[in-house]
Amino acid sequence: MAEVLTLAEDQLRLKNTAEPALAGCAACFHRRPGWFCFLSSAVLADLELATSTIHLPTRTTLFAQGQEARCLYLLCDGYLKLTARSSGGREIIVRVAGPGSLLGLYAAFQHCVYEVSAESLTAAHLRPIERNRFVNFLRNHKEAQRRAVEGVCQEYASVLQHACCIGVVETVAARLGHLLVELAQQIGEQDEKGEFRFPLLLTREEIASMACATRETVTRVLIKFRHDGWISIEDELVTIHEPARLQALK
Repeated sequence: MAEVLTLAEDQLRLKNTAEPALAGCAACFHRRPGWFCFLSSAVLADLELATSTIHLPTRTTLFAQGQEARCLYLLCDGYLKLTARSSGGREIIVRVAGPGSLLGLYAAFQHCVYEVSAESLTAAHLRPIERNRFVNFLRNHKEAQRRAVEGVCQEYASVLQHACCIGVVETVAARLGHLLVELAQQIGEQDEKGEFRFPLLLTREEIASMACATRETVTRVLIKFRHDGWISIEDELVTIHEPARLQALK
């Protein structure tokens, strides 16, 4: 079972036991256009002043669904899965977050609790920022305000896309194909040929859960996708050669 962190003493403990500190945000090689941290130098410097850095070990819970949202977290390196649990105990994976993601944005804005739980799939570095500091940071920088709005829109689009995939798409092959493209867009990179590559971080059981299928069916469909040349999987790295074909499945 993943270890659950509290927001004050555990962040300090993580900081004290962290790996060597990250380089400044301006020197970070993970930054990409469209991410929250892709800001001008002056705004980025103010963001660094408002945050600290923590290291999260693999399979550790950063925050839990229903916990008071006193902090937001900018994910600098690593991957986390966001899950929601029903009152009956059923758990679903909402999405996988990669570098550049801002976690807890909606909950912090609404003065409410985290609507999902966040657990690290790999070791991760993050920058926590207290809600009040973040609000003041936004008040002082219109560029950051725009990025925050874009972040909320991206979260909404991601959840809507996944909901439509599960609720509208009928075949397992189509649901799995759409899910692979969705994961590629969330945590992957696209090359000049239009192919996507992303790390295979979820177990077959977790993928099956997201696609509303059995593990055996997912394995069978993945083999077919590989045989057709639409995807390849090597050293836990997925390459999508034909994203349009996967997206067109019905």
